[in-house]
Amino acid sequence: MRRSRLAILAGGVAATLATLGSTVLPAAAATNLLSNPGFEAGALSGWSCEATDSAGTGHAHGGTYALTGAASNSSTAQCGQSVSVLPNSTYSLTGWVSGAYVYLGVSGAVTASTWTPGTGSYTQLSLTFSSGSATSVTVYVHGWYGQGTFYADDLSLTGPGGGSPSPTASSPSTSPSASRSAGPSASPSRSATASPSTSVTPPTGGPFRNPIYFMPFENSPQDITQAIAASGARNYNLAFVLDAGGCTPAWGGDAGHKVTTDTTVTGVVNAVRAAGGDVAVSFGGYNGAELGASCGGAAGLAAAYQAVINRYALTRIDLDYEGDDLNANTAVRFGAIKILQDNARAAGRQLHVTLTVPMTTVGFPDTGKAEIQAAQAAGASFDLVNIMAFDYGLTNAADMATSVQLVADQAKNQLKTLYGYDDATAYAHLGLQLMNGHTDQPSELFTQATFSTLLAYARSRHFGWLSFWALNRDRACDPSVPHNWADGTCSSVAQNPYDFAKIVAGYAG
Repeated sequence: MRRSRLAILAGGVAATLATLGSTVLPAAAATNLLSNPGFEAGALSGWSCEATDSAGTGHAHGGTYALTGAASNSSTAQCGQSVSVLPNSTYSLTGWVSGAYVYLGVSGAVTASTWTPGTGSYTQLSLTFSSGSATSVTVYVHGWYGQGTFYADDLSLTGPGGGSPSPTASSPSTSPSASRSAGPSASPSRSATASPSTSVTPPTGGPFRNPIYFMPFENSPQDITQAIAASGARNYNLAFVLDAGGCTPAWGGDAGHKVTTDTTVTGVVNAVRAAGGDVAVSFGGYNGAELGASCGGAAGLAAAYQAVINRYALTRIDLDYEGDDLNANTAVRFGAIKILQDNARAAGRQLHVTLTVPMTTVGFPDTGKAEIQAAQAAGASFDLVNIMAFDYGLTNAADMATSVQLVADQAKNQLKTLYGYDDATAYAHLGLQLMNGHTDQPSELFTQATFSTLLAYARSRHFGWLSFWALNRDRACDPSVPHNWADGTCSSVAQNPYDFAKIVAGYAG
């Protein structure tokens, strides 16, 4: 139908031109749908921006003024403008930007973005998108956490105008969960060491199929740069953030390691991302005070989680509610996750959330199933449910690898019932977490051969990820030093350093 209508219009125009003799009408210039697109009003009228943003002089691409944004460790300095669009129409968005890791995009019912790692001069960013069913979109431009000042100028959105009389300013989101459709392929050039730092390298946006749990403060942590070089493992779940009192996020709940003042983990995050990997932060664990038990309502808990997300520019978090936190205070906990995910979506981003659940010999415990149902009721969603396939006690199988497969297959069937998935979809939404060496159950033992067998099993079923607890244990125990049965600092089996990490690093889904 569209081609037929265009043909009719073309014929009509030709007839009109024929009546005008040789006169040729000039083509109409595309209309920019943005208000104050070059910030030439000398202010941010038409835009809703962070308090640190301004329309300044001296750095314009064209004209006199340009947007000046100051991206800090807790803010991307985003400016946004809501624009009416017509459904099922094509639009082009362009803009000139200068600075490190500057993003241009649209959010709302439609999400699309582009970015540049940055230079000292202006670079043009551009993208084309379809409005789909949307009647409005939010055009935004922002920098990246800890990357400092950026400039933006001469923005343009062209396409059919929408039904509203004029665009209105939109409220920017401070959600840092910046999962992008076109994320950076390489992090900024910096030394790949875990030295203390206050500036966080942006995530690379790559796959997260093999994240190994790592405690950056407890259990004699290894140098992460050396671990990456020796094992090839580039993705990590950093554990655990707990409450240091008064709803204060801290590593291990230790007031001496508050997230807000941390530099050690920032160095770890930068080293991992410089190597092309990424991190998630895990909240909870078996010991200590989980934030969800002490932050009051869902909004307060969301703010506490958000502070951690901001600090490390996270796109991923892991919820490991164990012990008396399992299936407890769920309205607050999953209400907070719903708030975080809604805020991220409003900014055209995605917060990836995983839920870690301990296993029994028959898969999920009843408390684990109830926890998933509580999350569904709250409207919170999970990329995957990570099953802790250990510490349940070996039974109904002659070896550990077979036992894990039996338990994981049971969990798959339970997830099918809970979500209505088919087999393949259920496996894709399950994470398989192992434990290297001796576990807390004397009947359980994971050797390198066990891991290799389960790597093949995970590949055959296409689990969402393959993981293990923990990198800190991926070394032989010193025989001259007393060790616990399931020591936190070594595996209690004969091995070379990082034998288990090398196996898991080979998993790609």
